[in-house]
Amino acid sequence: MGTAGFIRGSFMLKFALLGCGRIAKRHAELLGTGQIAGAQLAAVCDVIPERAREYGERYGVPWFERMEDLLAETGVDVVSVLTPSGMHAAHTIAVAAAGKHVVVEKPMALRLDDADAMIRACDAAGVKLFVVKQNRFNVPVVKAREALDAGRFGKLVLGTIRVRWCRDQRYYAQDAWRGTWAQDGGIMTNQASHHIDLLEWFMGRVESVHARAVTALVDIEAEDTAVATLKFANGALGIIEATGATRPKDLEGSLSVLGSGGSVVIGGFAVNEIAAWNFVEPVAEDEEIKTKFSVNPPNVYGYGHQAYYEHVVDSLTNGSPALVDGLEGRRSLELINALYESIETGKEVRLRFQPKLSRLGGVK
Repeated sequence: MGTAGFIRGSFMLKFALLGCGRIAKRHAELLGTGQIAGAQLAAVCDVIPERAREYGERYGVPWFERMEDLLAETGVDVVSVLTPSGMHAAHTIAVAAAGKHVVVEKPMALRLDDADAMIRACDAAGVKLFVVKQNRFNVPVVKAREALDAGRFGKLVLGTIRVRWCRDQRYYAQDAWRGTWAQDGGIMTNQASHHIDLLEWFMGRVESVHARAVTALVDIEAEDTAVATLKFANGALGIIEATGATRPKDLEGSLSVLGSGGSVVIGGFAVNEIAAWNFVEPVAEDEEIKTKFSVNPPNVYGYGHQAYYEHVVDSLTNGSPALVDGLEGRRSLELINALYESIETGKEVRLRFQPKLSRLGGVK
């Protein structure tokens, strides 16, 4: 494991970025400009050398074209795996074998077997595995989760997510892997995976799903529009509505939680605005919560990545548990695989299963 440096007497974790594509911009901004206390950007890597060089020169850190050369950097403590989803497993396992902690972007993998292999590899190497689910750290989401943990929702009745975003052909043309079964999947695996995670995090264990999908407006292998109904183990029902076919721009990314004790809707285009906050038994904080805890991020990534990295640093320096570790990341991946299995079979699929017909990750 790399040895963390000490700057101005403070413990400093050194992070490297593996993959310098679209999402790397947000990670690099935070780590490379001192926005995360106790963390700094130490190296970057991408198979496209121009991308790696651009990030390396911009932030004044070494850049590499080969992952093996990056992992030979003994000063790196944590590697953020930002490569295409279908490559996450192989890259995470290699990073763990090098004795470095792993932060992996969503989804942690495409296949359940790969997710299991990632968890085993990190456990065997004695390193921590963090799956990026930054929307859990959005302030409105945090407040709603506090209400849930306090029992304010009572008996859960219905949970819904709506992702109405714009991903046109230009988006998919940025990289050949986008929208493919082997490396990416469609709207549910990519854009809506954060929202699917939130739905399960609030509503509890999923018992079964029934889903439909189409590829409506773009030329890709996977789906750009999907709907699904869910049944939770606690008896509540759920609805997923997700599309990248909203035109001409992003419309919303929302979560609704309804129970016998109250209803909350977190809207905006990145689950970032409290649109409704109503409880049968009000408390004093309710009067100001909509304005005080509603945050407007500048883009669909929101501000959650900063809080997420602060959480990673805290976990590694103080030993606190990871909010989304490998096992937690696997939960939402199993749900996503069940949704794809249902799309292929046209039938309701019960969870705790092994995919047979799902094309995600090149299974079929």
